[in-house]
Amino acid sequence: MAGLSLFDIAGRAMGALLVRLNTTASNLANAGAVAGSREAAFRPLKPVFETLYEGASGRATVGVLGVVKARAEPGRRHEPGHPLAGPDGYVHLAAVDPHAELVEMVETARQYQNNIEVLETAKALTLETLRLGR
Repeated sequence: MAGLSLFDIAGRAMGALLVRLNTTASNLANAGAVAGSREAAFRPLKPVFETLYEGASGRATVGVLGVVKARAEPGRRHEPGHPLAGPDGYVHLAAVDPHAELVEMVETARQYQNNIEVLETAKALTLETLRLGR
């Protein structure tokens, strides 16, 4: 990883934020899902990030290690008439807190927008520097 520029750093951050936004959207889409067993119930997805350092300059950026299922336990609701209900009459609910996921989505969107502003400012300064050099 040689010569990380501001554009590289912001671009990688935006890529990581897209992964975070996509996992949040998936969690929200499955927030109301029910299953017939605890094992089959949806568990929220969480991205795992790592810090990547450039040795020479001390600059750092972000990398995505992967996406994992959270350890949150699904809830239960007694609905004996539901087609997925077990012999005890319970269905298992997705372990997703839609309020927390919405907060996560807003936060991620704001961070993404901040990176766009960083790139726009860097571009404007670069163009202005080139204009002054003429």
